[in-house]
Amino acid sequence: MKQLIAAVGLVTMGVMMGNVAGVQAHPTGEIKRVKGDAQSPILASVVVPAGSTLYYLSGQVPAVSDPSKPPGSIEAYGDTKAQAISVFTKIQKLLTDQGLTLGDVVKLTVYLVGDPKTGGKLDFKGFSEAYAQFFGTPSQPNLVTRTTLQVVALANPAYLVEIEATAVKSAHADAHADKPKGP
Repeated sequence: MKQLIAAVGLVTMGVMMGNVAGVQAHPTGEIKRVKGDAQSPILASVVVPAGSTLYYLSGQVPAVSDPSKPPGSIEAYGDTKAQAISVFTKIQKLLTDQGLTLGDVVKLTVYLVGDPKTGGKLDFKGFSEAYAQFFGTPSQPNLVTRTTLQVVALANPAYLVEIEATAVKSAHADAHADKPKGP
């Protein structure tokens, strides 16, 4: 018990000092994105400075992509890749409505249902191909931290994908947004 209390005390002290696992918040108050494995399409961690504004987006699900298919069927919403593209597009729109971009996203929680066409296993390849169209691209180079889970089902039996997003606008970025550009 004393070891647990000591460990919690050290973690709390590290957080208060802005230094967890040797990662310090950027001195200018900017968001620090920590890359892990060079080949990984996700980040190892993100450090969000005090004073930043966090935006939590509820889990988003796909829109119908083919209304000619039976309502409530997977075919009406598409495969995992098509559904993930639909969801990322919805997230992008929600962020735009808040004055944000996908580049402001720091964390995704991804829920994938096993596709009957893949023997009930999640289609990680299809999801990854969709993700790669929105993150780590030349036009939007930022990566995110991410958790991807296979779940038994989502609210609609035709959904194969649901994604929650957390975005951040640093106080530093807000301060610079108010400053006039140029001479």
